[in-house]
Amino acid sequence: MTRADRIRVLIADDNRAVRRGIRLQLETVADIVVIGEVANGHDAVHAARAERADVILMDLQMPGMNGIAATRELTGPTQASGVAVIVMTSFGVDALVNDALDAGAVGYLLKSRDSDHLVDAIRAAARGEAVVSTQVAASLLKEFVRRGQSPRTQSSTIPLSAAEERVVRVLSSGVTSNEAIAAHLHVSVHTVRSQLQSALKKVNADDRTQLALWGHANLVASKP
Repeated sequence: MTRADRIRVLIADDNRAVRRGIRLQLETVADIVVIGEVANGHDAVHAARAERADVILMDLQMPGMNGIAATRELTGPTQASGVAVIVMTSFGVDALVNDALDAGAVGYLLKSRDSDHLVDAIRAAARGEAVVSTQVAASLLKEFVRRGQSPRTQSSTIPLSAAEERVVRVLSSGVTSNEAIAAHLHVSVHTVRSQLQSALKKVNADDRTQLALWGHANLVASKP
């Protein structure tokens, strides 16, 4: 794989130790290349454009222009950069999650909990998929549904089996890992994986986030 084929990642965080830690984690990944590190939102905007970043790992609290403002600057309706912003923060506050969504971020991860999922999150963001920390998933799903940003398939008459429905309900409540869903339902991880794959096909969802949104709209929010 050449450098040109790799996912171009920019790290934006005012904490030098955090930037260094993320860089060290990503430098060993074959399909990812770190194209730079910046410490504020103004530099994030400039570097993302100059270096043609594919994905930005964006801290919220930075001096000068903060991460929300920088995200909005890069992903607004008049922008054609195609960059995907993953907010990485220490705060799982609903208002901040919604602000990040408003600004155009495709992901929201917590530094203290989601480092093990960072590589997969970057790959998903580069594919145009949403990536959300399990700690804020429920709030973000509710906000998507409130705004009408649900998956293409909205009908609640899709014939999920009882087992599939149980798994999708748990997923839609904000429990997003297969292991956590399995523990919640007292079933095997293999069973969860199989039922989710089947439900994805029936609902015609492209990914688990779309399936969770469908489930929240049709199973959780509509529950008597």
